[in-house]
Amino acid sequence: MSDDTIKGPASYFPSIETKYGRPIAEWKALVRAARPARHMELVALLKEQHGMGHGHANAIVAHTLAEDDA
Repeated sequence: MSDDTIKGPASYFPSIETKYGRPIAEWKALVRAARPARHMELVALLKEQHGMGHGHANAIVAHTLAEDDA
């Protein structure tokens, strides 16, 4: 029996795309363009400039930084 459930920050991606009307790739590009800002500065950018909720902003930033630092 396999568990194909998406876990971690990526589990928020479908609702983020639905709620904010942009694909995750665009949100990740915004985060990458703002680097080398720190994690919470990037979260604040998404919240303040794009009206994103904290959990959604944090999920995008965490996932993007983990990809880039891998």
